[in-house]
Amino acid sequence: MDAQAALDRTISEWLARAHPAPQQACSEWSDQGVALLPLGRLFAAIRVPADLVYAAVGSEDSAQVADILRMWLRGPVIHDHRSVGPTYYALIQWHAGLVWDYGEHAPCLHGDTYLGVPRIDRREPPGTYWVVPPRFEGDLCRPQAVRELIDAGRRQIASHASV
Repeated sequence: MDAQAALDRTISEWLARAHPAPQQACSEWSDQGVALLPLGRLFAAIRVPADLVYAAVGSEDSAQVADILRMWLRGPVIHDHRSVGPTYYALIQWHAGLVWDYGEHAPCLHGDTYLGVPRIDRREPPGTYWVVPPRFEGDLCRPQAVRELIDAGRRQIASHASV
């Protein structure tokens, strides 16, 4: 097994531990490419509408968005086009969701919420995929970086609305 395959396996095992039955998550990844994982145990997720992301990064080009999110958030981000329109999910520490104060614009999902988490090698459409995959076990976005992204997007949207 090469180094990347070993790292992907370690990350997948970590993600699967979010599920009360980790083997079920592995089966869902194998069968469907996406596993429903409960939030609030190992991580929470900030649901950021695509328009906020595009405004913050100044582009709708998927490669540019991925590059900028990788640098800006320095943690894993999932894209899902099927839920409530194009949506990005930034994974953060589970306990940060308890004090998240941007719920009106980008709610934090935790508690009794499940998130469709793609198999680690799903890195492009169609369906749910990693825009920025986890780089190591326990890799998460800093909540402050997610706040800064949301603030930047809101400023850009407001400046275009006032023109």
